[in-house]
Formats: sequence, structure tokens, C-alpha cells
Amino acid sequence: MHQYNTGEKVAIDIEPSQPKGMPHRRFQGKVGVVREVRRRSLVVDVPVGNKIKTLIARLEHVKPFKE
Repeated sequence: MHQYNTGEKVAIDIEPSQPKGMPHRRFQGKVGVVREVRRRSLVVDVPVGNKIKTLIARLEHVKPFKE
């Protein structure tokens, strides 16, 4: 597993075999910024239109974003 830090960009990549901590499917493929690192999950701010949505997603459902 990758160690995530606050301010790092991550991509939402839903792992369907793990239903716990799964974000909504509308966020699949979106890129967000890590706001908080928790023990088993991340709090991620994702821009959607003119708003910033806040997701709580487990580590299985995110991956580092490579520009």
C-alpha cells in the first residue's frame, strides 16, 4: 500500500470486490486532493462542476495520480 500525505493528488479507482468504504460510482476516474489521512481511509476533496465534494474512501478505492 502507498503512504498518502495531505495535499497529494489521488485518482478514485473503485475496487468492486471491496464494498466497504466504496465511493459513489459517479466519482469513478475523478481526481481529488487528500484533505485528511485516517487509519483505513482518506478524506478527499473532489471538484464536481462549480462545487467541491468531500469523499471518505478506503485505501482500496484510491490510487496515486500520475500527471
